Amino acid sequence: MRQQAPTIDVHAHVLLPQVEELVADEPGLAAHRELEARRNGEAALRVSGEMISSRWERLTRVDSRLADMAATGVDIQIVSPSPSHYHYWTPPELARQVYRTANEGVAEHCAKAPDQLRGLGLVPLHHPELAVAALEHAVLECGLAGVELSSHAPAARGQGTVELSDRRLDPLWKRATELEAVVFLHPFGCSLDERLDRWYLSNIVGQPVENAVALSHLIFSGVLDRHPGLRLVAAHGGGYLPTYLGRSDHGWRVRPDVHGCAAPPSSYLRRLWFDSLVHTPEALRALVAAVGADRVVLGSDHPFDMGVDSPVAHLELAELPEPATRAIRGDNAATLFALNPTDDTEDHHA
Repeated sequence: MRQQAPTIDVHAHVLLPQVEELVADEPGLAAHRELEARRNGEAALRVSGEMISSRWERLTRVDSRLADMAATGVDIQIVSPSPSHYHYWTPPELARQVYRTANEGVAEHCAKAPDQLRGLGLVPLHHPELAVAALEHAVLECGLAGVELSSHAPAARGQGTVELSDRRLDPLWKRATELEAVVFLHPFGCSLDERLDRWYLSNIVGQPVENAVALSHLIFSGVLDRHPGLRLVAAHGGGYLPTYLGRSDHGWRVRPDVHGCAAPPSSYLRRLWFDSLVHTPEALRALVAAVGADRVVLGSDHPFDMGVDSPVAHLELAELPEPATRAIRGDNAATLFALNPTDDTEDHHA
């Protein structure tokens, strides 16, 4: 008999000015910013800048974070770096400095409220050969629960794209499984580029597209067959993928070139986790129907404007069965992040 888990928000961010100071004078930063300007458009960059400025304390100060949590009934946040800190343009030595600075910054932030905050670090996805060292630095040296990464990255020296299906990442998945570390898939930047440069489509449409593409790479390539114990959480409810996997299953059945995975693609949803940030009760009910209530965890995207201020209230609007609500509110994340209480009270696993 165990007590009910605390309410746990697995999708919350921190801004780390020290990371930006580290890259400020580097020659590759200008090209990176030009790419972001093309992808997002002038209006989106202006509005995003104003938004971040108005939420600066909530993104950087622990006391503001704890006040927000108390106001919305969240007991524990899993804090990850703002995806703007990925900096997948950096050369190897600078990439090493970026991930170490980010990992240490998140650990320092969370150490100010260790009972309420847990952290995730970064890995330099564009340098697969550094990924295991980055993971070990985050987990073994900084005491973080795992790492955050994007849906893809430009390969070093302009040699194509590093997808999550890249076999050079197999050592990362293997080591993450050994360490029981959580990998948080959070896209940043959509490869559709200028097609999404108006009306903030770069985020509104681009993020769900990138989630769907990245998860498809993991599934169809056999990554999840080779690493069945991988603890991977997809932000934004997995984007467009979970509720449209019938097409993937059909393709797997009728086309021999699709058989990179051992089983129908939809079967792999039971090996992944998804946050609840899908914005409507109908979408959350559909996600739960697709993946199971025990594979959904609470997520807010705190404190960005594309998130929700009250993730618990949004969960309750879905009017799921009480065991499912309880599981999503905290039980699933407590198990995933090994935060389960040890008290001999009632077991609330759904």
